[in-house]
Amino acid sequence: MINTYQTSLAPPPVPPRLNRSHPVLIPAPLPSPGHNKPLIRFLVGVVVLHLLLSVGGFIYLYTEKMEKQSPQNPPSTEGGKAAFHSAEKQETFYKALAGMVVLSETADKATSGYLQWDTNHSVRRNINYFYGSWLTVLQSGDYYVYSRVTFSKGDAVNPLTSRIMLRKSKTEKEKIVMQAYCSLGSHPGKSSGLCTATQGEVIRLEKGNQLGVWTENLSLVSYTEGATTFGMYQL
Repeated sequence: MINTYQTSLAPPPVPPRLNRSHPVLIPAPLPSPGHNKPLIRFLVGVVVLHLLLSVGGFIYLYTEKMEKQSPQNPPSTEGGKAAFHSAEKQETFYKALAGMVVLSETADKATSGYLQWDTNHSVRRNINYFYGSWLTVLQSGDYYVYSRVTFSKGDAVNPLTSRIMLRKSKTEKEKIVMQAYCSLGSHPGKSSGLCTATQGEVIRLEKGNQLGVWTENLSLVSYTEGATTFGMYQL
C-alpha cells in the first residue's frame, strides 16, 4: 500500500498542556492615552474652582469684619451711636464761656464786696448770672477762669486785692479760689496812676457752682471800659 500522507514538511509543534501550575496569561490591551485627558481636565477644574471659592470667601469675611470695626461705618442697628457723636460735636461747638464787663454804677460804693457786671454788654453762653455778680455754671467740666481788676486809687490800710470766690450753690458759703494784688505806691486814697491785679487758672467746676470777683474797696476800682473784666471758658 502506498502512503499518500507522507511529506517532507516538519510536523507542527505540540501546544503546551494547560495545568494549574503553569496558567496561560493573556495580557489585556492598554488604554489609549487620549481616553484619560477629559477626566484629568475635569479634576483640575474642580480643584481650581474650589481654590477660587476659598480665596473669595476669605476676602469677603475679612472685608465685613473691617467694616464693622471701622468707626466711620457704625452698624445700622446702632443708630444711637451716630446721634451721640453728632450731639457730642454740637456740644463741643457750644462750649460754655463768659466775658463780663464791669458795671460802672458800683463806683460809688466805698465798701468791700462783689463787682457787678453789665449783662447787656457782656458775653455769656451756657452760663447764667445770679444777682448781677455771680456766674452760675450749667455744665460740669474744666474751666479756665480769669479776672483783670484795675485800681485807680490806693489804700492806706489794706493792699489792693481782688479775689475770685467760689460757692457750690447759692446757699453754700463762698471760699477763695484765686487772689491777686497790686500797688499804687505811697499815695493812698488819691489818684496816682493805675495798677492791675491779673489772675488766671484752670479750675474744675461742677454744675451749679457759682463764681464772683470780690475786692476790699469797690470805690478804688477803675470802671473805665476794658479796665476791669472777668470771664471763663470751658476746656
